[in-house]
Amino acid sequence: MATTTWVLEPAHSELHFKIRHLMISNVSGSFGKFEGTVETEGDDLTTAKVSFKIDVDSISTNNEQRDGHLKSGDFFDVATYPEATFESNSMTKVDEENYTVTGNLTMHGVTHPVSLNVEFGGIAKDPWGNTKAGFSVEGKLNRKDFGLVWNAPTETGGIMVGEDVKISANMEFVKS
Repeated sequence: MATTTWVLEPAHSELHFKIRHLMISNVSGSFGKFEGTVETEGDDLTTAKVSFKIDVDSISTNNEQRDGHLKSGDFFDVATYPEATFESNSMTKVDEENYTVTGNLTMHGVTHPVSLNVEFGGIAKDPWGNTKAGFSVEGKLNRKDFGLVWNAPTETGGIMVGEDVKISANMEFVKS
């Protein structure tokens, strides 16, 4: 069977994250620049090989001071580690719409295996004849696993920033 390459369409894709702040609320953010490809045998998603790259400097939490801190050596250190990457090892079908993608995430110079939940939205042709595939991706990772360990204690004995980061992405790919 022929290999099919699907290329991320940034205009119809978004990548968000959420993390606990002061252990009482959540702070959300996003990355504005990322790219990815999915290679499949025909349209069989269980054969998918996913490759994804994030421009970490494109982080935005709608707060310039916080974004600057996140880009600094206390967190992402974008001067040294400008990209985060994901390379899949497997895509397992859970049911007709749901899959689990497992692979290696490299961030801040550290690589760890992660598993993400993928909801397949389907395949459709747009008005210009392009074949598109849609996916929603959710997952959780511990930032300390990737060397993002900065924190500060609070007056009440808590911590400033949670360890678990929730990832949420909506992505559209075009068949090339």
